[in-house]
Amino acid sequence: MHRMRLMKALFAVASLTTLAVVANAAPAPLVGRVALLPHPHLPHVQYVLVKKAARRLYLMNGSTVVRAFRIHLGLMPNGPKERSGDYRTPVGWYHLIRRDPRSDFFLSIQISYPNRLDRARARAHHWQPGGEIMIHGLPNRLHSSLSYYLHSDWTDGCIAVSDADMMQIWMMTRDGMRIDIQP
Repeated sequence: MHRMRLMKALFAVASLTTLAVVANAAPAPLVGRVALLPHPHLPHVQYVLVKKAARRLYLMNGSTVVRAFRIHLGLMPNGPKERSGDYRTPVGWYHLIRRDPRSDFFLSIQISYPNRLDRARARAHHWQPGGEIMIHGLPNRLHSSLSYYLHSDWTDGCIAVSDADMMQIWMMTRDGMRIDIQP
């Protein structure tokens, strides 16, 4: 009984001390983020291959498939991306250029679309080429049932995978790596 009262008293003092410190303290510094880094025992990956018609993304080491993942594409998946708002996923050689652990989706890796050829094609038609094409997981806030995201093409032109698959892709690729997106 005495032990219980002592613990309650210590908890109360600690709570009051914390409140006093918080009330008088400057804003707390940002807490460091947990880094998702490749593990040394993961297989080596040289580039990413996407086959839109097969709805597959492959992590490749030479001609060897290291990992294969099911993907979902833009709402209008047939044909190459030509302009902003066409809901198509690009076709061609690009690079993985930027990672965003705080995106609206579970992790995202930006693809270097539009490239020089994409910009020239769009300019010839007086279109905006679009951009912000990513490989990403599910939305952090689902706007439909989970079944919708798992069984249909639903992006604005990005390449979507499950969250578990995105974690593997994130950890096994690196910025600057080439990605070949085929029809």
